[in-house]
Amino acid sequence: MARLLGIMARLRDPQRGCEWDLAQTFATIAPYTIEEAYEVADAIQRDDMAALKDELGDLLLQVVFHARMAEESGLFAFADVAAAIADKMEARHPHVFGDTPGAEPDRESRWEKLKAQERAAKGATSALDGVALALPALMRAEKLQKRAARVGFDWDDFSGPADKVREELQELAEAGSNAERFAEAGDLLFAAVNAVRALGIAPEEALRAANVKFERRFKRMEAISEAEGEVFAELPLGRQEALWQQVKAGERD
Repeated sequence: MARLLGIMARLRDPQRGCEWDLAQTFATIAPYTIEEAYEVADAIQRDDMAALKDELGDLLLQVVFHARMAEESGLFAFADVAAAIADKMEARHPHVFGDTPGAEPDRESRWEKLKAQERAAKGATSALDGVALALPALMRAEKLQKRAARVGFDWDDFSGPADKVREELQELAEAGSNAERFAEAGDLLFAAVNAVRALGIAPEEALRAANVKFERRFKRMEAISEAEGEVFAELPLGRQEALWQQVKAGERD
């Protein structure tokens, strides 16, 4: 860590540093931070541990970069970041680090209570305060719904959100303007997240898996059509659909 912190300090040195690193700000580095977090998740999804090691290093560099810029502005340093998260983890695990052991079945409610106390200490007044705006929309929808559910605003079973999806789909079909279609499309997606969440499925993970499946099947269709002397992009939709069903059937077999 000392070596990495020293490298970043040198890169940001006004006289001897790197022109690109010196030109960066919190705002310009933020997209890279998000990108590196996704690349960590991708390495895990692919079960590539060598890549995971590298991607975790890239993500750590982002933390070091932000901390260095903050230190230069007299705000905080990397040691303060590490100390803050250490304090937080100890406070969130009193059954491990404190004198109040807790029962395992109560773990989730205890965790959420502690996080709620932290948000209140920061001035939160709503159950929805603190859900980051920069989160991917699908993930943020799930988090907002979970927060609302903790204060009782939720369906009793799956039939409620399922009916809501059908209702929103009908409203989208009946929308008469682009503005209405835009609004109803958002409502439909939000309702779909709620329906999936009601089944205990993480929407972001489910959609990521669906993306991978679609990509795999589409590339297989292209390969089949090429092997048969066809140009996939020039095939009529009926033929493309037949290839899609062929690929699906092959996966089931």
